[in-house]
Order: sequence, then structure tokens, then C-alpha cells
Amino acid sequence: MSIIQAATEKMRSLPPEKQQEVLDFIEFLQNQLAQKNTNIEQIEPISFLAAAQQFAGCVDGGPGDLATNKQYLEGLGTE
Repeated sequence: MSIIQAATEKMRSLPPEKQQEVLDFIEFLQNQLAQKNTNIEQIEPISFLAAAQQFAGCVDGGPGDLATNKQYLEGLGTE
């Protein structure tokens, strides 16, 4: 027996007002699912640069650009 068949069989044994509640709940679940799908579609893809822009400069005070750090560059390529 499928889930739909079992649910239909059990629903038939309920009084009409409870059957209406079951139907209302099914419609609620459908609306909830439709809203989730709508929210997912509304999210527009953005670039990594735009997503990480809030973190730009968050490491200020750390080591500078190593490409211009002469001490770091000393001895490179001599091995």
C-alpha cells in the first residue's frame, strides 16, 4: 500500500471537519515548499570578489606584500 493510499484510507475515517483540516495542512505544506523554491530562485550569483569584499583589509597590520619585502626575497633562487 502506498503512502497516498494509506493516507486516503485513514482520511475517509475522519469526520468532514477533520478532513478539511488535513486538506488545509496539505495546502500549507505546498505553499511553504513553493516559497522555499521562490527564495532559492531569487538568489543571484555574485563574484567571489563581491562576496569577499567585506573582508578586504581585515589583515591590516600583518606582514606586508612579500613580493616587496626585500628580506624575504634575499637568497631566493640561489639554491
